[in-house]
This record gives sequence, C-alpha cells and structure tokens, in this order.
Amino acid sequence: MSPYLRASGPPHDSAAPPRVIPAVGEPEALLGRPTSYSHTVENQAAAAPDEAMAGQVYQQILEAIVEGRLTPGQRLRERELSDQYGVSRIPVREAIHRLEQDGFLVTAPRRGAVVRRLTLADVEELFDLRVLLESFAARRAAERVAAGADGAHLTETLRLARDAMAAGDAVRTSDLNSAFHDQIVALANNALLERSIRPLRGLTRWIFGLSVNRPLEINALEHDELADAILTGQAQLAEAVAAAHVESGRKPVIDGLAGLLSA
Repeated sequence: MSPYLRASGPPHDSAAPPRVIPAVGEPEALLGRPTSYSHTVENQAAAAPDEAMAGQVYQQILEAIVEGRLTPGQRLRERELSDQYGVSRIPVREAIHRLEQDGFLVTAPRRGAVVRRLTLADVEELFDLRVLLESFAARRAAERVAAGADGAHLTETLRLARDAMAAGDAVRTSDLNSAFHDQIVALANNALLERSIRPLRGLTRWIFGLSVNRPLEINALEHDELADAILTGQAQLAEAVAAAHVESGRKPVIDGLAGLLSA
C-alpha cells in the first residue's frame, strides 16, 4: 500500500555528454571514460529495479499487517523477509523504512523494526485527518466537475458496489467503496493531497479490519448523497457531506476498539 515508484531519466533538454579530451600525455584509452553525468544515469538505472522491488515488498508487508498475519509488536527481520520474498536486503530495508514513515512500523531499541501497537489516540487522529482531507477532496472534485471535469466514473463505481452488495459480496463491496473514495481524490487533481492521503488508506483498512464496521447499506446511501453533490458541482455541499460521512464512522469504530486498544 503500490503507488510509490518513481523512475528518473536525463533532463528533457539533455544533449550527448561532452567528449572527454585528454590532457597532453594522457592515454587515449581515457577518451571513453564515463563522465559524471554518465555515472548518474547508470546509477539511476541500477536503482530503478530496487525501487520497483521495494514497492512490491512494501505492499506485501502492508497486506500482512492489515490482514493480521503480522501482529502488533512482532519483529521484522531483514534476512527472513529477504528469503521470504526472494529479493536482496536492499529493497526490504527500503520497504521497512517507508512503512515506518507511514506509521505501520516503529523502531524499538535492540529489536529493530516491529509492527506498531495502535492506540485509541491513533484512531482519533486518523479520523481528524480524514475529515479534513476527504472533505477538501470532495470540495475540489465538485469544483472541477463544475468547471467541466468528467466524474461519471463515480456513478459507475457506486453501481458496481450496489450490485456486489445485492449479491452478498461484502469484500468486493468494501473494495469498491474504497475505490470510490480514491476516485474522489483523483478527481480533485491535487498531487500534494494525493501524497498526503496515501498512507491513510492503509491505516484506515487496518483500523476498520479490527473494528465493527457500519452497515454497508448506510454507507451506500451516504455515498450516493456525496456523489450527487460532487456531480452537480455543489462544492460547499460536497465538502459538508464528505465531512459528515467520515465523522459518522468515528464513534462506532472507537466503541468497537475500546476493549482492544489502549488509550
């Protein structure tokens, strides 16, 4: 939780690297030596596979945490993970670092990286941020629709979610509901918002997997109301509906986790 890969290349206006002219008495063999620019490109090319692999390892460890296969307080050993996923320790180390940055792991003295133990305060903070960021995303999405952006995919996703709910497929319904929220963020077309909200998705899945969720039927009704506000370009209404939708889930989740998590 993957979305985190970047590949770098030479500048758009790059020309061929300048020819290296040896000084008097310098061997002609040095004519072919790489310039510092060449070293940079080679290093970036070599790093790209490790970055891609780190993203895959990140996602696999995240899924193990969210699904409970890695439990709070459990230690992560680089060598074991390297053997398990069939990669070197470099992408494992990078994945662990990013998981720690995103709030899933902590570094414990003499133990290294361990799965974080969530608290009720963590859950409260998550909802605080979701209210702010998701209401802003809904407002911006509505403004962009009013300016001509196409938001028809929101309607299609909700249709698929209703079909899955009618078929009794709770897992697919939940996945489509998450996709609906992701599509609102994408429609807002704000790169900083996307980067800010990305780690919250995994934390939300983790916390919701530990607690009693609200009925899917209620979520469906609220999603329909939110989609209608966005697709009719009513920015203030979309902002208010999104905030209320996130806030309405706070108390049921806190109550459901009260006996499981410390304050």
